[in-house]
Amino acid sequence: MPEKTILFVAQAQAVTALFQSLKEARVTGAIADSLSGALAFLKKTKPILIFSQAKIGIYSADSLLAKAREAGNFPPTVVFTDRGSAAEAQRYLELGAKDYWLEPLSWEKIQAVMPRDGEPGMGLRAGEPVSRSEAAPADKRAHAGVTGQSDAPCGRFAIIGDHPAIRRVLSLARQVAKSRATVLISGESGTGKEMFARFLHAQSDRAAGPFVAINCAALPEHLLESELFGHEKGAFTGAIARKMGKFELAQGGTILLDEISEMDLGLQAKLLRVLQEGEFDRVGGTETVRADVRVLATTNRRLEEYVEEGKFRQDLYYRLNVIPLKLPPLRERGQDIPGLAAYFTEKYCRAYGLDKIRFTAEAMDWLTAYDWPGNVRELQNLMERAVLLAGGGAIKKAHFLLDADNWPDMESDGGDAQEILAPEAPIPTDAAATPAPAAAPDAEGGLVPPGGFSALAGAPTGDIETLDVMERRMIMKSLDKTEGNRTQAAQLLGISVRTLRNKLNEYRKLGMDIP
Repeated sequence: MPEKTILFVAQAQAVTALFQSLKEARVTGAIADSLSGALAFLKKTKPILIFSQAKIGIYSADSLLAKAREAGNFPPTVVFTDRGSAAEAQRYLELGAKDYWLEPLSWEKIQAVMPRDGEPGMGLRAGEPVSRSEAAPADKRAHAGVTGQSDAPCGRFAIIGDHPAIRRVLSLARQVAKSRATVLISGESGTGKEMFARFLHAQSDRAAGPFVAINCAALPEHLLESELFGHEKGAFTGAIARKMGKFELAQGGTILLDEISEMDLGLQAKLLRVLQEGEFDRVGGTETVRADVRVLATTNRRLEEYVEEGKFRQDLYYRLNVIPLKLPPLRERGQDIPGLAAYFTEKYCRAYGLDKIRFTAEAMDWLTAYDWPGNVRELQNLMERAVLLAGGGAIKKAHFLLDADNWPDMESDGGDAQEILAPEAPIPTDAAATPAPAAAPDAEGGLVPPGGFSALAGAPTGDIETLDVMERRMIMKSLDKTEGNRTQAAQLLGISVRTLRNKLNEYRKLGMDIP
């Protein structure tokens, strides 16, 4: 992985709290406190992003943006300040800043605008603002049969799946993407509602504008109101400066109201005004702000029932439900499961430096027969676990580790099971609709897709290990794969961080060297 660097033109105390998170993400952070210091650094190193305080003593971000205009090929620059205003934000954006943020900076928000590998700049079109909500976790980006392709045009999402239900939803989404109509995306948790929202934005005339997402269930009413509409200084205890809300940050783009069913009735009335009148007031403010924003909403509830029970405003429901998109659960898309499994295994094989991998026939049969209550999000997480535990060998049913209390002895699980190669990761439906040629049998009786890949060795051989020894080996392998990150290792193993820490403490008492 190429080294990534972020340059902060700022006072050290404003950004040093971020450096531990940067280090854990293998990102180098550099600090300059003047224009000359920043330019000297840029002569030697080209960072992926620059974050500049609006003012530091006699320094002003205006001067850095002026140099950026002269240079032409300049890293994307975000201006941040502890006291901002909409007028100042507009001025910096006109001067060439990619975005304008209020302090404090957070690693979650920075992570949301970092480019993916292989993408230049912020992974955005030239001139695209990047105002976003505190980001969704990275593992949420490519679930539910909708994925942002790393080699696709920036901001473009493609659909993986050939099931008629997915094709119908995709066709409707394309048809309404360029309109300003509100869209209500419904479906079970894990079916890809947020990814469809991102697809709608990417296909719309607002694709060059910001995409801002906020989870309505994550905040209490008074905080959610401030997050949505912003607040003025002194509006409430702790409001030490004016704050722009998500609707202001989404100007010219799209806002996603995730889990809209959890919004309080009082706040629903304010949202209805935005949808009907296109304007809102900040909390504690007297100035009416125009909202040039396209609104999308998601829910995993039956809003009709919420309306009947008095938990959701009927007029708001009708206003949101102009275009309804209902996503099918994975259990109703059985024919798409092998393709999705292939996509995710290929993704995680690349991430962990492994060659493409085999499934046993038993494992593939189980995948297609399983009910998938967690939908494609569950499938994605299970494929990551299986790739890690297979360690380059064939993926077997045992690698899914459905019962952690009865950890299977995978090394002694017969090595002569029939194996099939994972099919090539499918061409996304949005990229091409031509069906792939049929797979051909290989020398071992498995199936090799067109342009297939070399077979890997079968199950490892050797003496049977005790469960304790194998458990210890798997834990140490997960730590090695995640470079000592306890949280990620626990996720891969399907256990809690506390359980992992307890195990590591036991190993230390045995005299083991624990990283």
